[in-house]
Amino acid sequence: MKITINKFTVMVVREKKYYKESQFYHDLKVVLQGMGHDVIKKLMYKDGHLVDDNQIYLRDRKWKYCIYDGEYATRFAHEPERIVLNLHRWENIIK
Repeated sequence: MKITINKFTVMVVREKKYYKESQFYHDLKVVLQGMGHDVIKKLMYKDGHLVDDNQIYLRDRKWKYCIYDGEYATRFAHEPERIVLNLHRWENIIK
């Protein structure tokens, strides 16, 4: 899995086929942790977001940023070979 992180996006090029979105986000989490990011995989609604019960995202343990699929309602994140995920930084909003 190849990952490119920009200011507002995370581009992921997958190298193997995924059959579940949860497994895709787990492998993405493992790669990001290997790069030095302290991220966890969570269901968005458990953190208080008003979204679907099945929407998964990755967030920093200290709530500095999160990575999610902005087009969750129209596609599956694990299907395309190349996907662009949204990167939302909370630290810029709180200051």
